[in-house]
Amino acid sequence: MKLNTITRTLFMGAGLSLALTGCSEPEQKQTSQTSPETKTEAPAGEPKLAEVQELVRGNGAEVASLDPHKTQGVPESHVIRDLLEGLVNQDADGNVIPGVAERWENKDNKVFTFYLRKDAKWSNGDPVTAHDFEYSFKRVVDPNTASPYSWYVAYTHMLNAKDIVDGTKDKDTLGVKALDDHTLQVTLDTAVPYLVKMMGHTTMKPVNQKVVEKYGDQWTKPEHFVGNGAYVVDNWVINERIDLKRNEQYWDNENTTLDKVTFLPIENQVSEMNRFLAGEIDMTYEIPNEHFRRLKQEHPEDLSIVGNLCSYYYLFNTKREPFDDVRVRKALSYAIDRNVVTDALLGQGQKPAYFLTPEITAGFSPELPAYAKMTQEERDAEAKRLLKEAGFDESNPLDFSLLYNTSENHKKLAVAIGQMWKDKLGVNVELNNQEWKTYLSTKDEGDFDVARAGWCGDYNEASTFLTLMRSTNTTGGVHYDSKAYDAIMQKAMETTDDAEREQLYLDAEAQMAKDMPIAPIYQYVKARLLSPKVGGFPANNAEEKIFSKDLYIKAE
Repeated sequence: MKLNTITRTLFMGAGLSLALTGCSEPEQKQTSQTSPETKTEAPAGEPKLAEVQELVRGNGAEVASLDPHKTQGVPESHVIRDLLEGLVNQDADGNVIPGVAERWENKDNKVFTFYLRKDAKWSNGDPVTAHDFEYSFKRVVDPNTASPYSWYVAYTHMLNAKDIVDGTKDKDTLGVKALDDHTLQVTLDTAVPYLVKMMGHTTMKPVNQKVVEKYGDQWTKPEHFVGNGAYVVDNWVINERIDLKRNEQYWDNENTTLDKVTFLPIENQVSEMNRFLAGEIDMTYEIPNEHFRRLKQEHPEDLSIVGNLCSYYYLFNTKREPFDDVRVRKALSYAIDRNVVTDALLGQGQKPAYFLTPEITAGFSPELPAYAKMTQEERDAEAKRLLKEAGFDESNPLDFSLLYNTSENHKKLAVAIGQMWKDKLGVNVELNNQEWKTYLSTKDEGDFDVARAGWCGDYNEASTFLTLMRSTNTTGGVHYDSKAYDAIMQKAMETTDDAEREQLYLDAEAQMAKDMPIAPIYQYVKARLLSPKVGGFPANNAEEKIFSKDLYIKAE
């Protein structure tokens, strides 16, 4: 069992900066041989473990699904990460480490061979094989699956993936093949040096073919569920809780400590905070912004703030008038006082954002666009000029709706930014909040004017953000259609020169600043309440990939 020391560093002020790098070679997880039967006995120098090893954590919203090939949200990924294991995992520092694959190799960054561990099993006792991964990857790109993340496989450049997603080739032509039960070969149509990192995403996790084909969409019910992760679904009460229990068939079950993990879909941050302070929850999803300073003063030992590979932005529906006019989009973006948002409304270390890609992304060193170098007064003046030029003024005010998912924090920002727009530009904004599943559907269908959005990196490389804005990608409700942007990103995906690719990423951000399909607002930190009794928390993992198998409860 790996017992990691909790890193509880608080990054206060607007100047948060974390340098993160990827790891090109796998690091083997170091473990001791503490068994479940003796887990209350800790080696010398390590914390003594509590007799009851159960974790309760807030999860923000009710999950849309537990099928990894039919999800797109963060709440879903948190649960699925415990239920299903892909070829690779991450350690507490975000380094790629073996999962089902013990090792891998590649030829020219185009043909990758993964060698699977022979002791990996499904929770029903069946062996996990390369055939399971071949089936699963093909299932994602199959148009009949209707996976919201099928595009992700296409962006791995797996051979024929894009054509299969587009419906012009059969799924069996996908560049993935089980050479034998424990050897999986992935063939790409162009070199992708970061392919192994991409294999850690939720979409690339395997499902059990026999179970899926037998039960269809009902396979994720507790009575049907079969997984290969450290836990299985034990109980699921919609809008109330999901309880997971240990998977006794998991290859590393001996070194897993928590016996039970419960996810609570609490959308109200104040309620979640109060339940934490009452001792009902060990880890919150987030915290209410207006209580941050009080929590910092009264409960500093419970406050955890870490850098996060995520951006918060407002998305313009460029397919709908008047947001098909770049002047309108720029006016609204310029008028947002990002420093007020980060310093006054949030105040937890978030940084004002003028790019989609966070500055902590590995290998990304952007130059501020011209509008970011203006003073806020200069931006406001330019915003007024642009909006008037587009035909909107006091006699003809701009009216539109702003969509956001149910959350007190999102609401507070929407109210504040809506007031900025009204005071500076005379704009009238109608706020429209929807619960998570409905909100996702509304965005995906393009039935909005302006929508709150956020994007967290699927892997630590700028393309995980920038491919989102390609015209072929409608995940997250993106409705940007720029041939110039598409051409830049296509070239970035094709080049084998790292320096050229990095410059193309900067060019892509510059094109977005010119077209303004989104209004970047801030770069995240992740602030939550975390009980000091929770050990093994991965504070240095920028993607917030938390594996319950690495956590434990310390004795009081």
